[in-house]
Amino acid sequence: MNRKSGFEQHGRVLTRLPPRKTQIREVWGASMSAISKGYAGHVIGNGLIVSVFLVLFVASPAGAQDSSIYVQCPTSTTLHPTEGDPAIKCDHLVAGDGMATMADGYPQYIFSFARVPLPGVDGAPTEESGEYASWVMEQGMLAANAPAPTIVVDEDDELFLSLTNVGMTMRPDLFDPHTVHWHGFPQASAVFDGVPDSSISINMGATLTYYYNAKDAGTYMYHCHVEATEHMQMGMLGNLFVHPRQNKLADGANLFTEFASNAANVANGGTTVAPAVNTGATHAAGATYAYNDGDGTTAYDVDFPIQIGSFDPDFHDASLNVQPLPFAGMKDRYFMLNGRGYPDTAVAGSLPDTIDPIGGSHESQPVSSLVTASPGQRILLRISNLNITEFYTLGTNGLPMEVVGLDARLLRDDDGNNLYYKTNSLTLGGGQSADVIIVAPSTAGTYFLYTQNLDRLSNNAENFGGMMTEIRVQ
Repeated sequence: MNRKSGFEQHGRVLTRLPPRKTQIREVWGASMSAISKGYAGHVIGNGLIVSVFLVLFVASPAGAQDSSIYVQCPTSTTLHPTEGDPAIKCDHLVAGDGMATMADGYPQYIFSFARVPLPGVDGAPTEESGEYASWVMEQGMLAANAPAPTIVVDEDDELFLSLTNVGMTMRPDLFDPHTVHWHGFPQASAVFDGVPDSSISINMGATLTYYYNAKDAGTYMYHCHVEATEHMQMGMLGNLFVHPRQNKLADGANLFTEFASNAANVANGGTTVAPAVNTGATHAAGATYAYNDGDGTTAYDVDFPIQIGSFDPDFHDASLNVQPLPFAGMKDRYFMLNGRGYPDTAVAGSLPDTIDPIGGSHESQPVSSLVTASPGQRILLRISNLNITEFYTLGTNGLPMEVVGLDARLLRDDDGNNLYYKTNSLTLGGGQSADVIIVAPSTAGTYFLYTQNLDRLSNNAENFGGMMTEIRVQ
């Protein structure tokens, strides 16, 4: 039997490959028999692409279009966001594999998501050109990010999120589907929840457009829910931040009065009630808040994402080398914040590109954990933990943290009393998030945010590093 690669079988999907992708194809062709005697091709596109908007399913038969990746976004916008309230925002992620460089220099194999521009935006071809599908596949191969791209929306926004499964470049024997599950985020329909039992799993070459209506401010997370233990351990984890509608108030507006008069603040399952008293706090131009608080107590000047994570390198290497996965013996040894271990956590901006096993270069860890602020500024740390093996404790010796929200809920009782509390350490388990405010001291200096599980301050060795970053007041 003539066993061609999926690229050769379905050349209409990947019509043009840059040199590096051509090299990948050649490597695959030379190694097919070594990977699997029964492998019949890496099927990137199967000619039946299903996109979903609400409960509408649209199928495209093979050969009907040159493009087989369809991004659903209302015709009112090609850029995001649109004008108006509520705004419409559109985004496009790809799901696949890639590499991430650990702080000890080791290239770690990962699964995750990456962002690609919408059709006709930032140099991307239009869908009408028939070239967008091949362009997305080219951009998405080996492009996995650690952490996955952060998604930011405002309350009342409508978000159309398209996810394309580009397949596993380093594991062409895998045919894993993927989903987006937004942990703790309320859904209007189970079809968009990303849990395979009640929604749709996206096969290789397919694209699904999710629809979300953001109604509750706070810090959320998202991850792939297909074979969740494996895919989350491999790195398919990201953050979702929802900004409160209180940010959009007119200058000088009384926060208490506006909260009480805005039915939308109390029409979302009673997640937030009005403060017990009117403090007279008003909205200042450009002010930002973590929540619709009605009293200004969650105001902040600068905010930073802090995603707690850790990897078991033996598990990742077993996946890369097509070996049985050691679920029972899973033990993480790389301890990270935003996909990096110290001192890489304190590097501003992106790290140097990761080199994959066949010589390609990719940006895989673009999110720094360095926290910077001026004296007296209020710092909001959006802390999340999607780790699947352990609880972790983060501490800030010398800088009290005020916890104002947990799991995307303002800490306030039914009588309107704030239940914020100050601490120097915070423990989160897998699936938990916290919104923490730190007031920067009046004098400059460097402080540390680090795990108080002290044996986790390492980069897979007996050396200083791991789950720690710097808070620089300057």
